Amino acid sequence: MSPSSPPGGPLPAVHTHCPYCALQCGTILSERDGAVTVEPSDFPVNQGALCRKGWTAPALLDAPDRLRHPLVRRADGVLRPASWDEALDTVTDRVRALQAVHGRDAVAVFGGGGLTNEKAYLLGKFARVAVGTSLIDYNGRFCMSAAAVAGTAAFGTDRGLPFPVTDLGGAQAVLLAGANIAETMPPLLRHLDRAELIVVDPRRSRTADRAKLHLSPRPGTDLALALGLLHAAVTEGLCDDSYIAERTGGFDAAWRHAAAWWPERAEEVSGVPARLQREAVRILARARHAYVLTGRGAEQHSKGADTVAAYINLALALGLPGRAGSGYGCLTGQGNGQGGREHGQKADQLPGYRRIDDPDARAHVAAVWGVDPRSLPGPGRPAVELLQSLGTGQGPRGLLVFGSNPAVSAPHSALVGERLAAADLLVVADFVPSETTHLADVVLPVAQWAEEEGTMTNLEGRLLRRRALRPPPPGVRTDLEVLRDLAVRLGQPPGRFPVEPREVFDELGRASRGGPADYSGISHRRLDAQETLHWPCPTDEHPGTPRLFLHRFAHPDGRARFAPVEHRDAAESPSARYPLIATTGRTLAHYQSGAQTRRVPELNAGVPEPVLEIHPDTAARARLADGMLARISSARGSAVARVRTVDSLRADTVFLPFHFPGAYRANLITNPATDPRSGMPEFKVAAVRVEPATGWT
Repeated sequence: MSPSSPPGGPLPAVHTHCPYCALQCGTILSERDGAVTVEPSDFPVNQGALCRKGWTAPALLDAPDRLRHPLVRRADGVLRPASWDEALDTVTDRVRALQAVHGRDAVAVFGGGGLTNEKAYLLGKFARVAVGTSLIDYNGRFCMSAAAVAGTAAFGTDRGLPFPVTDLGGAQAVLLAGANIAETMPPLLRHLDRAELIVVDPRRSRTADRAKLHLSPRPGTDLALALGLLHAAVTEGLCDDSYIAERTGGFDAAWRHAAAWWPERAEEVSGVPARLQREAVRILARARHAYVLTGRGAEQHSKGADTVAAYINLALALGLPGRAGSGYGCLTGQGNGQGGREHGQKADQLPGYRRIDDPDARAHVAAVWGVDPRSLPGPGRPAVELLQSLGTGQGPRGLLVFGSNPAVSAPHSALVGERLAAADLLVVADFVPSETTHLADVVLPVAQWAEEEGTMTNLEGRLLRRRALRPPPPGVRTDLEVLRDLAVRLGQPPGRFPVEPREVFDELGRASRGGPADYSGISHRRLDAQETLHWPCPTDEHPGTPRLFLHRFAHPDGRARFAPVEHRDAAESPSARYPLIATTGRTLAHYQSGAQTRRVPELNAGVPEPVLEIHPDTAARARLADGMLARISSARGSAVARVRTVDSLRADTVFLPFHFPGAYRANLITNPATDPRSGMPEFKVAAVRVEPATGWT
């Protein structure tokens, strides 16, 4: 159907995908008389369903405060409208000035897991070629980095789900560790209707309400619990010994650690009864088709990579990965959380999921880019370190942000806000104002999801076409145009930074060729022809790889690796001053930092402020009752939230959603301690106290 359809005729429509989570539900967008409506398509992952966020997504297209022209902070400290030439010249002049005095790494780049593959790819190229900095990372570091490290170590490569979502429909048993999909990606639940669910979560979440078995560990003890589960599998004779012998390595070393974690000991640490641990393993072991799936609850710890590795160990011991109808997978969070980390936004990676310190990878990518491999910088700093060093003298003095709102989403956000404000240059490209744009020196208005073409890679490694229903508003440019315009001003030839998504994607394919995430056989043409293509897809004739590891894992010997991991405490523990544990997460109505969903009237009306979930007895001891405002304080700061008592919550735990700004920011209290292997911060454990928020109504 064409956008030029006459009045009263067929509605202009495009088949595209939801702008939010990594499920990337299929949608059909239509427009008449300027009003956009959405309907779900019969796409495999959502099968004609959408969540509340998906149904209301068109409201964001016409947000009243949509950014429509560049803004530059004037001498009086106020952001005021500017022309594109003035804004871009301001950026490039100040980048040059900072680098002339302080070197290439005086300027850093920060990306996002919601950027299309084309934008993520060109952003990495822009940072390393046009800016010449090693300092690039992205908000995906906060989302799935721990699982990526653990998955790569175990299997040789990292793809969130190494099988199609639809395979879950045949599952008889599924263990969900730290994933509340009933609120974060509700359409996924319809694939689990026939499975016995085992949910690991400190809260009795909406997902846990549907479970056959709910394991409620004390926050920060997931690793001890996972070791207890492996111990039960081994000692009760439930392991697949032939699979372990034929398809894996390292079991003995992993078992030496797990042998000390009999379920009763794991119960002492985690609080999960030993009998429930054993029952969970029996449910998984007796199922012909079983899956272990991890989410942010298992990952967002200072030992997140080891925790995920422990759950992978359990899956390997039961013989699940690389077997048709069973497996291990990680539930990617952000819309392009998979593709966004494969093509150069991460501090240590080049396109195709190549390591930036690999000489062969550098040579290959440099040849595609037409530059000397020696000119490419080395590994940079992961996100928490990058943001906290900004403007300190030991870190960059300028930061260019695309598709992220770290003023709300980063741990210890008060400190991050101070660092953003202290930078000599802060540039933010976005389509609505955010808490980060409010701190910026230059704001660049860019197109959003229904106004741009490109590709996304969903949680199952499937390439999807994002299609534009309408052009961007006058005065708004695409991210690709912004990157090209800045690169040219920084001395790059225009042809090195194309702006047509198809052209960028074709180059991405060449840069990824031969890498772990090989897209070289995929094209917009094939996707537009409705081909179903999962990476790796190395040639034009290749059908793609929906199921990885069926015959061999990606290590040179074809075997998966067990990991020898040991439980350790969280970075901080409760004390007399901070006697409770706060953990954070999402709600059904909102997404990420809330910059988008808080602008959707229906969603914001439903959940206008954060709610502190707390056990009634804990609330009473703190002189709190339902509906009161509470102050939640940690060693880093305080946040405010409305009290909701929850009988099923652990008495030592409180829960906060992280979608809200200002004094409501959950990340005012979170701990920036990071996992040494992945750089993941410890969002899930903060020692806190709670009390009435005096002076608030």
